[in-house]
This record gives sequence, structure tokens and C-alpha cells, in this order.
Amino acid sequence: MNTQQLIALMRRIAAKVEEEKAFLTELDNVIGDGDHGINLARGFGEVEKKLDTLADKEPGDVLKSVGMTLVSTVGGASGPLYGTGFMKLGAALKGKADIAVPDFLEGFQGAIEGIMQRGRSTKGEKTMLDAMIPAKQAIEDSWSGDHNAKAAFAAGVAAAKEGVEYTKTIAATKGRASYLGERSIGHQDPGATSFTMMLEIVGDAL
Repeated sequence: MNTQQLIALMRRIAAKVEEEKAFLTELDNVIGDGDHGINLARGFGEVEKKLDTLADKEPGDVLKSVGMTLVSTVGGASGPLYGTGFMKLGAALKGKADIAVPDFLEGFQGAIEGIMQRGRSTKGEKTMLDAMIPAKQAIEDSWSGDHNAKAAFAAGVAAAKEGVEYTKTIAATKGRASYLGERSIGHQDPGATSFTMMLEIVGDAL
């Protein structure tokens, strides 16, 4: 994926977040602050305004700009977490004119580690990590088998969706949702859901 394709992908993600903001906010109303979709849509709206100015940049610089924009414009926990993820992904791609699957996987691992550190969280705590970590592993496993990018990302999306379902079965121990304790069981995590939507768009783009 080159810069032009990446910018087109970011526009599709921004459009999807805008389209689903009410649904994401509804999920967050139940177990969080009730602003996940609204905040993300605002952040990606600001990202979209900057994309035209990034056409001559390398993919890593585009992703770094996306991350910095999200950190500075998205309130709540999702801005710093998503912002960190995009910046870590961008850092791993520094100096590369095109994004290959191994480069993406390296950056994806960096994004996961950055989000774990920023959120002081790990898998099994009803967060976006419950979709991200299985998705990364599934993409890696599939790619190592036959080097088919489309199949690898399809496997990643399937694993992320399973992760979203898994968040329904566990109690939250991080963020506002942790205040509900056992009452958060039965509800899916908004961050895991929004991440899965984004990954699905990447898979479709392939």
C-alpha cells in the first residue's frame, strides 16, 4: 500500500466512523462515558481535513500525523489510545515508500505494546486489546502460511470479531466500565468494536 492508497483508506475509515458514531456511542452509553462514537467521529473528521496536505509524505508520516491529530482532538480514553497506536504504527514504517505485510505486522505489534503501556492494560480486561491481539496473531499466522495478504486480513477480521464477542463474556476492569463490575458482562466493548470496523475496512481495501 502506497501513500495514495493509504490516504484513500483513511477517508474510508473516517466515513465509517461517522456512519457508525451513534451505534458506538450507544455501546458506550451502557458501560462507559457515552461518547466513544462522537469523539472518534470528531477526531477522524479532523484527520480527513489534513489528508490532502499529506499526499507527498511517506506512509509512516501519514500515520504519525493521523495519530497526533487523534491525540489532540479526541477526548476521553480513545484519543490517547488510538493516537498512540497510529503513531507507533507510523514509527515502524519510517523511511518506507510502501507498506508490506511484514512491515504492517511489526508496526501493529508496536501499536499493541504502546496501547498496553498507555492504558496500563492487557488482554482479558474488556478493552480494544481483546480484538487487537487476536487479530494480529491471526494475520501473522495466516501470512506465514501462504503469504496471501487478503486471506491474512480476512483471518484477522474474523479473530477481531471473535474478540468483540469475547468482551461480552467478561467483566470490565479498566476505565469507566470497571465501575459496573459484573454488570458490564453481556455488553461488548466499544473500543474493540471500533477497532474491528477499521480492520474490516483495511481487509476490504485489499
